[in-house]
Amino acid sequence: MGKTSVVTTRLDAETVELVDRIVEARGQSRSWFIARVVGEAARREQAFLDFVQQGIDELDRGEGIPHDVVMSELDAMIAKHEARCRD
Repeated sequence: MGKTSVVTTRLDAETVELVDRIVEARGQSRSWFIARVVGEAARREQAFLDFVQQGIDELDRGEGIPHDVVMSELDAMIAKHEARCRD
């Protein structure tokens, strides 16, 4: 696993009770469980930030679709749906 760091945080009693029930059922420690879920959450957040940055980079390169074009297409889709609903 490599070098580790100690991180301290405060959790409400309900969350601690939930964590304790989970780790007891799994036979694991709080520390192991919390390290695992924090790692998973951090990886998801980083993937989201990477996704957002990819979109920003595409817009910076002029690869985006202009807002008025998107809105026009959406308006057409809505009108088509509304027409079907009236028939």
